Amino acid sequence: MDQYCAYLRKSRADRDAEMRGEGETLARHKKMLEDLSRRMNLLISRFYSEVVSGETIADRPVMRQLLRDVETGLWAGVFVIEVERLARGNTKDQGAVADAFKYTGTKILTLSKTYDPEDEFDEEYFEFGLFMSRREYKTINRRLQRGRIAAVKEGRFIGGTAPYGYRKVKAPDKGYTLEIVPEQAEVVKMIFDWYCHGLPEPDGSIASMGRIAIARRLDLLGIRPPQKPVWSKDTIGGILGNATYTGMVHFGREKEVKISAGGEVVKKRTLADEYIMAPGLHPAIIDQDMFAKVQRMKRANRKNTTPARSVLQNPFSGLIYCKKCGVLMTRLAPNSRNRYDTLKCPNRYCENVSAPMHEVEQQVLSFLRDLLRRYEIDTMIPASSPVTDQLAGIENSIEKIDTELRTLSDQMKKAYDFLEREVYTLDVFRDRQETLKRNISALEKNRADLAAELDRFRQLAAARDDYLPKLKDLLEKYDVRSARENNDILKGLIARMEYGKDQRNNFKRKEKFSFVLDIHPSVIYDI
Repeated sequence: MDQYCAYLRKSRADRDAEMRGEGETLARHKKMLEDLSRRMNLLISRFYSEVVSGETIADRPVMRQLLRDVETGLWAGVFVIEVERLARGNTKDQGAVADAFKYTGTKILTLSKTYDPEDEFDEEYFEFGLFMSRREYKTINRRLQRGRIAAVKEGRFIGGTAPYGYRKVKAPDKGYTLEIVPEQAEVVKMIFDWYCHGLPEPDGSIASMGRIAIARRLDLLGIRPPQKPVWSKDTIGGILGNATYTGMVHFGREKEVKISAGGEVVKKRTLADEYIMAPGLHPAIIDQDMFAKVQRMKRANRKNTTPARSVLQNPFSGLIYCKKCGVLMTRLAPNSRNRYDTLKCPNRYCENVSAPMHEVEQQVLSFLRDLLRRYEIDTMIPASSPVTDQLAGIENSIEKIDTELRTLSDQMKKAYDFLEREVYTLDVFRDRQETLKRNISALEKNRADLAAELDRFRQLAAARDDYLPKLKDLLEKYDVRSARENNDILKGLIARMEYGKDQRNNFKRKEKFSFVLDIHPSVIYDI
């Protein structure tokens, strides 16, 4: 039986509409595609929902996953609001999308048209739609850039979030500006003062204060940072380098450069040589002289290090959480102390002990191999699963309700007939009509609830059936894939992992690395 999926993604116009209170876009689009699939008598087995914004396919992990699944021939067709949602990237991206659908014969079903890639005219129409989408994207982007430049030259703040020490407020005529938050502004002044002049000690000496020392000092004083539970050196560095605190606004200070590394195109953010800086409408917290002095000190203290590669090196990125404090674990590259990659908790106050990444990797792969063996044994047993039983039970209940609704509809027709033949008085007819309407309404509500539950179980069953081949494919090709590719696949197989380790290993005793790793698969096979 052919299977179909749907791809959901917000455009910039959708996000603007949501800000105007026009409702959640993805939920609205999902309903529209569900209605379309019902009219076509097709079932959508899975929804791919892209919640991040990205110009290229490399920036959209869900789109990459969809293309991999299309290339394996998993789907007979993909429902999407419009073809432009699939790709607005460069010619290479558009070619990758077109080829994935063309060579697998996967159809694209939109609200206005169904595209069959094996049809020559449909193929041309599809490629033309992608080309026009790219042109429209560039036009919109240029218009937005011009608007931002004009706003900055007028002194308006165009950032999404106000820097620590300010709050974002509406400007008197249009756009936004900043307003000082007094208690936070005092903290900003302390940060600059400590970095610039140091901290007086009880013996009269002055202790120099770097970014880490300032972060620790603020934590000791019980001052909460923006968003995170504790201060970090990067947060302090961001404050020390932000010219907004001098009453200025800027645009284009950071530029995005694309480079090829490890066979992948990656993005790297660097400081631009030329950018727009203008006096802002907001008041300053730090004077220009102190800010300039801090920048000179930062340049003098900057270490000459080789920039790390921007290619993802951690196959478990975004998947492993600290068992003790709950934050995402990170990968520490080899250094003078450890000659291997290390999994560590970035919270400097956390007591969780780190472990070599290759040891963690072995345990994850061992768990997945055991999982595969259990699943393969389960599929050899010719017994119905709980999911199958649930599906059959819900379908039977819906059929019974449909029968009852037909009966009530016939009774309603008879009531009208009895009224016309004057068997019923008007009062008797109204009472009978009211009773039938209540019963019909209750049954329709029950049917809608059951239909939603049926859809959930069908998606669950489809996800379960899709899980086993993906798990096999990962284990067979894990060693030849990049960390980025393995990470994308693992995120479809594992919902979450939790790592915990209490004691350090004694290398002189040649102790084995001992840690606890709880792994939660994204689909439980025997549900």
